[in-house]
Amino acid sequence: MYEITSGVVSSAQKVVIYGPEGIGKSTFAAQFPDPVFIDTEGSTKKLNIRRFPKPTSWEMLKNEVKEAMNGRLCKTLVIDTFDWAEQLCIETICSAHQKKGIEDFGYGNGYVYEKEEIGKFLNLLQEVVDSGINVVLTAHAQMRKFEQPDELGAYDRWELKLGKKTSSQISPLVKEWADMVLFANYKTYAVAVDKDGKKFKAQGGDRVMYTTHHPCWDAKNRDGLPPEMPFEYSGIAYLFADVKSAPAVQPKAAPQPPHKTSNAVTLQQAQPTAAPKAEEPLTDLSGFEDVAPPIVIPDGIPKALADLMRANNVSESDIRLVVSQRNYFPYDTPITNCPDDFVQGCLIGAWEQMLPLIRENQKVPF
Repeated sequence: MYEITSGVVSSAQKVVIYGPEGIGKSTFAAQFPDPVFIDTEGSTKKLNIRRFPKPTSWEMLKNEVKEAMNGRLCKTLVIDTFDWAEQLCIETICSAHQKKGIEDFGYGNGYVYEKEEIGKFLNLLQEVVDSGINVVLTAHAQMRKFEQPDELGAYDRWELKLGKKTSSQISPLVKEWADMVLFANYKTYAVAVDKDGKKFKAQGGDRVMYTTHHPCWDAKNRDGLPPEMPFEYSGIAYLFADVKSAPAVQPKAAPQPPHKTSNAVTLQQAQPTAAPKAEEPLTDLSGFEDVAPPIVIPDGIPKALADLMRANNVSESDIRLVVSQRNYFPYDTPITNCPDDFVQGCLIGAWEQMLPLIRENQKVPF
């Protein structure tokens, strides 16, 4: 038997904000409740926000998303921007299959692989939303000629700026996944500058956001927003005011032993009070914590692999051990001497499959 529910369900939301460069997408996203950014393009340096390190690989990006979710680090996770994140995905797919580009697969198989990988990533973001954390994706916009099959002629329309040939595959997935798609643009007016009305000049330039679909852009919302609004967060702030995050698991307090009362006089009470001794200075042990030494990464290891090694406390010897166990290369072969396609495809591209083998060798309890 299944329980039937009714009424409006309050939950975290999935938001996509796209528009031309420099219009203020990052600043807009920074006003969401308690945001943490994953800055894929390094464009938030001028903003006073909390951010993860810039991901250098697709695996690193997914690990940062999982860390934000499992650690309850924020109320809003912002990926800025998604079109740059797509490039990390394409690089990983090409490295895993030893291809130079997404079009080298033939018969469109590369686009199928990317669509599957992006779909898995959106499912991961859905888990973040289910945990009570809003997810905001920012993206650039591009103008493309569009021709409807039942109409003659073509016209310009704004779309998500994804891959030139992957946009038709990935853009629908992202828009279907989102609860709210906001298109930000500059509103301009054409004003006649001559008495005959043949010459026009653009004026205006106010920043606005569009919340509903139009032949010239894609947008949607499920909250009854006006079709056009000033590009200000205050216009939608009330939609995120009552979102409750999933409760974090609180550690249970250790049970206290029962207090025993006794009528007998304790030894301490029976003994005479000794003269107080002069207080001795306590030894400062703050510098002797049991802290693992930092991982030393040899020069020449690709930055994408080095970032994964630091984040997961994995040394080069840990990787060489797994590589030798899988009969790829002898144990004494440095990572810097391995072929680049092996490093990109088997180490970086298959990091999720290799990390459990490393943990097993390290005998780290889970």
